[in-house]
Amino acid sequence: MKPNLGIKDEDRASVALELSKLLADEFILFTKTRNAHWNLEGSNFSYFHTFFEKQFSLLEDNLDEVAERIRALGHFAPATLSMFLKLTHLSEVTRKDNSVRGFVELLLEDHEQIIMQCRSLVKTFTEKYNDIGSGDFVTGLLVKHEKNAWLLRSHLNGKL
Repeated sequence: MKPNLGIKDEDRASVALELSKLLADEFILFTKTRNAHWNLEGSNFSYFHTFFEKQFSLLEDNLDEVAERIRALGHFAPATLSMFLKLTHLSEVTRKDNSVRGFVELLLEDHEQIIMQCRSLVKTFTEKYNDIGSGDFVTGLLVKHEKNAWLLRSHLNGKL
């Protein structure tokens, strides 16, 4: 049974597609953060090993929330690596070394890219597709990514 949410079917489909792209980005960032947790090297290993673990745990929650929002709109969430790679705006390639600074810079770039994407989606969802719920949902994700970006940026302002 399709949902009766006061949003046209074609608009729900458009929102679900954009959320699927966001889900793919969240998954790529989650994977890159796991990579940092697993492969970090350097004198601050212990602290940053735990720091990255906290970050990927938060991202894992984001994954579930985005997928559930897609389902609430009556669509299926993408759930394969090949689908994520087709939908993502991010690169899965790690261009930095395994140092703390390398991982922090790489992850910060991705968080900031997702923040920009979320800002754009808020307006699109609310104004173009009349989906205030998804606009509000994406605003919440944006705030989470802003906090994670701030935490990462704070480390770059210090000495790594």
